[in-house]
Amino acid sequence: MDRKFLMTAMGYGILGLILGIYMAASENHGQMVTHTHIMLLGFVVSFFYAAVHKLWLPGNTAKMAKTQFLLHQLGTAGLVAGLYLLYGRYMPAATIGPVLGVFSVIAFAGFVLMKIMVIKAAKT
Repeated sequence: MDRKFLMTAMGYGILGLILGIYMAASENHGQMVTHTHIMLLGFVVSFFYAAVHKLWLPGNTAKMAKTQFLLHQLGTAGLVAGLYLLYGRYMPAATIGPVLGVFSVIAFAGFVLMKIMVIKAAKT
């Protein structure tokens, strides 16, 4: 799982930097919130999860770990896409807002599962 999270972290890092470079070159910083979520939730949190798996949850490929990975990826991708639509003015807040709420809860559930896995690992 550590490698999966590391690879997705690097992918989000590249995506975030591309968006940042585009904003700087175009002098249009309307996607700053999207860029921030890509870099923090996509890159930093995924990298943090990779480190946790490597250092405290080695070899954990249990169902809970796979579920946690999928929740994090789904929540992050959904939030990033939704924020892009919102801040790019492709979709009104009244329409995309509830969708963003759902993906936020999904990402939160992934974080809670990580906490549970760390607690379980500490007990063994």
